[in-house]
Amino acid sequence: MAKYIGLTKEQGHQKRSKVTVLLMNLGTPSAPTTSAVRRYLAEFLADPRVVEIPKLLWMIILHGIILRVRPAKSAALYKQIWGESGSPLMEITQKQTAKLAERFRERGDDINVDFCMRYGEPSVKDTLNRLHQQGTDKLVVLPLYPQYAAPTTASAFDALTLELRNWRYLPSVHFINTYHDNPDYIAALTESIQRDFDKHGKPKKLVISYHGMPERNLHLGDPYSCFCHKTTRLVVEKLGLTESDYITTFQSRFGKAKWLTPYTDETLQRLGNEGVDDVAIICPAFSADCLETLEEIEHENRQVFIEAGGKQYRYIAALNDDDAHIAMMENLVKPYLV
Repeated sequence: MAKYIGLTKEQGHQKRSKVTVLLMNLGTPSAPTTSAVRRYLAEFLADPRVVEIPKLLWMIILHGIILRVRPAKSAALYKQIWGESGSPLMEITQKQTAKLAERFRERGDDINVDFCMRYGEPSVKDTLNRLHQQGTDKLVVLPLYPQYAAPTTASAFDALTLELRNWRYLPSVHFINTYHDNPDYIAALTESIQRDFDKHGKPKKLVISYHGMPERNLHLGDPYSCFCHKTTRLVVEKLGLTESDYITTFQSRFGKAKWLTPYTDETLQRLGNEGVDDVAIICPAFSADCLETLEEIEHENRQVFIEAGGKQYRYIAALNDDDAHIAMMENLVKPYLV
């Protein structure tokens, strides 16, 4: 048996000129059920980029405790956000892919656009193999994580290269690792926030919440925290906000270790207790709404704020398939398509 995966003789001699833009997102369970969530979490939490503790110890904890308890709880939360078309993350990513493909078609560009998920389906392996069979000779990969982080962006790179290393013929590959300070991204975020301000009025505090990360990662050299703060700085400068108008926080912590602070839920509780009763919250690290925004931020943290004395609480949706977001994606990949 050959060591490397190759095409048939006929395929190998065909002209391979297709250019593909591949969007990559984190992933989602296939259904809001305990069994589906368990499969998803087993793959996600087994990634050494996600949990950096000795593998044997972690496997005992993961399979002995976490996967026995957490799937049922998470499934119940997924059921609250699941729509007729399934997972919001899946539906939005499909829309993003279709809209980006349409932009290229409108300009007469012969660019293929596809997507895959780092965990779950469609898998990186299956998607890449399909693109290979279709004749992709140039691959531009855009992980939909605006702020680079090892557990997300680097993990996407790991999955990509793990598959490509087995191929006999490799396409030209460009991997976009971050766009936290991209002008089009900053403009899209700013426009989204300004639309909310125009409609509802400027809140007493704008909470800019990013997905959390163990503080240890920062000390080990992960630039994620710095990239988040730079995104915030560029957005608030463009909005003309003062330091008292906003606060940067971090959400979705897990386990007992210290994570990046301040924590979003604790901040919202403090603001409510201090009489700041009108907040708007946005999550720039999420390119598509998902469990962490639609359940944790929209509902769970709203309750925290209201119970602490808050009155007005608005979640500003992720950029999702907003036209400005899709235009940003097009401009981001365009230099690598020629």
